[in-house]
Amino acid sequence: MPRIPLAIAALLLALAGCAEGESQPVATALAAAPATDPTDPYERLNRQILDVNLALDDNVLRPVAVAYRDALGPWPRTRIRNFLNNIEEPTVLVNNLLQGRLEDAGDIAVRFAVNTTLGGAGFWDVATDLTRTPRQQRDFGQTLYRWGIPDGPYLMVPILGPSNPRDFVGTVANGFLNPISWFLPIYANLGRGAVSGVDEREQNIEALDELRRGSLDFYARLRSVWGQYRDGQLGRTRADSDNPDVLDDPGEK
Repeated sequence: MPRIPLAIAALLLALAGCAEGESQPVATALAAAPATDPTDPYERLNRQILDVNLALDDNVLRPVAVAYRDALGPWPRTRIRNFLNNIEEPTVLVNNLLQGRLEDAGDIAVRFAVNTTLGGAGFWDVATDLTRTPRQQRDFGQTLYRWGIPDGPYLMVPILGPSNPRDFVGTVANGFLNPISWFLPIYANLGRGAVSGVDEREQNIEALDELRRGSLDFYARLRSVWGQYRDGQLGRTRADSDNPDVLDDPGEK
C-alpha cells in the first residue's frame, strides 16, 4: 500500500494546510456540524482553525516552499536539512534519556559527535554509514506518553496543525530541551525554526497536494492520517474499527 510521507515533528507546518480549491468550502460548510469523532469534541472550532491554516498555506507557506525548491537544487537542500537535523540531535538524546532508552541515547551521542566533526558541522550525514546508527525521531510528546500522560482531545493548532494537549506541550518543551538553543540568540533560534518549517513544507508539497485532491472531507482525512502517523511514532496500534485506513477517505462513508 502506498504511504503518504508526513514528517511531523517538531514542526507540523507541513500538516498545517494543503493548498487549493474545493475542500476548504467543505470544511467551512461542515464547521457547524456535530462532532464526528469522540476524540474530537472541539471539531467545530478545529475546522474553523483549519480554514485559517489553509488560507495561510495557500498564500504564504506553500508559495514559499515552492520558491525555496526552485531557488535551491536537491544538493543544497539536503545539506541544509542535514545541518538542521544535526542541531536537533541533542533534543533527541535528551528525550531518549528521559524515556529510559539509554542505548538509543548512546547511538545519538555518537551520531552527533561524528556528524559534527567528520560531517562538517552536520552538513553531511556520514554517521549513518560509518557507525550504522540511523537518525531517530524522539520528542517530548513521546516522552510524556511514555510517562503515562494521555492524549487528550484532538486539536487543530494555528499554524502548527494537528495535535493534542500532550503533544502541544511536548512541541513547546522541545524548544527548551536542546542545549544548543540556550547559547543562540533568539533571532537565530527563530530563523532556524523558520528554515526548518520551510524545508519540511517543501518535502511534502506533492504528498499534501495528493492528500487534498483525493479528500471529500479534507479535515476528517487529515485527522485520520495524522492519528495513524502519530500512533506509529508512539509504537501503538488502534482497532481497525476505530481508525480507518490512511488511504480511505472518511468523507466517503
